[in-house]
Amino acid sequence: MEDPAAGTPVPQFARTPYAAGFTRGTTGFVLTTVHVLWGNNTADRLPEITAFAQWMRDWAKRPDDWNENLLVLGDFNLDRIGDPLYEAFVSTGLWPPAELQDVPRTIFDHDKTRHFYDQIAWFSEPDGTTMLKTLTYTGHAGHVDFLPHIYTELTKQKISWRISDHYPLWTEFTTRTP
Repeated sequence: MEDPAAGTPVPQFARTPYAAGFTRGTTGFVLTTVHVLWGNNTADRLPEITAFAQWMRDWAKRPDDWNENLLVLGDFNLDRIGDPLYEAFVSTGLWPPAELQDVPRTIFDHDKTRHFYDQIAWFSEPDGTTMLKTLTYTGHAGHVDFLPHIYTELTKQKISWRISDHYPLWTEFTTRTP
């Protein structure tokens, strides 16, 4: 993409992040999703994860800009908690709930190859105080294991091409009037 004014390339994400706003009662919230490019090695993913986390943080700090309850979700292609990719993801205050730490992310994960590709997260202050205004996380989260319910005659490899190799993640919130 080029800057129309200067005619020069403008940095952009490999896959455009999407945001959608929703309202439940008087509570508004925005879900923003991204799919970070896989790359040949983890170092290839680091610049995009870092830039996305900072872009989201900048959005969260803007006053009155559809950011009262800003949640981030998607495939960040994180390998494991504590690695440089995960640290770049959480470095700006994005925190996934602890209840998602031990859930499988892909149909191919097992105890020796646990990944943290997919995440649901929101911003917290350095002291741990949530930046969500009218949403309260209930402490309930998990994944949906669809394997026992669909295409039971197919291999995992074939299911990954028909549905996905990723399990859907979920979190639960309550709403409160400001």
